[in-house]
Amino acid sequence: MAQVKPMGLVESMHGKICGHSDMYFFRKNGKVFSGKICNPSTKAPTAAQQTAQTKFKQARAAATAILADADQRATYTTAFKNQKKYCTLYGYIFAQEYAKL
Repeated sequence: MAQVKPMGLVESMHGKICGHSDMYFFRKNGKVFSGKICNPSTKAPTAAQQTAQTKFKQARAAATAILADADQRATYTTAFKNQKKYCTLYGYIFAQEYAKL
């Protein structure tokens, strides 16, 4: 069976192509996948959804700040190496910060 290797342009993509597109690309385990957003919601977000969005934004900001700080990054890197659940350091830090909220 042949293996498919995406062209260089697609291989480096992640997220949406543009704000108007319903196609998105993501990487998982070194492979590039594409998907299409089907039936997006047209309703306004509920209070619970807005709360979840706020928590996500706060955890993302905290994880980015930790990665930028060398001392905190070293602390989290040590803890990351001693676990097997998360594949990336960013994912591990994000999960730890999200759990604090």
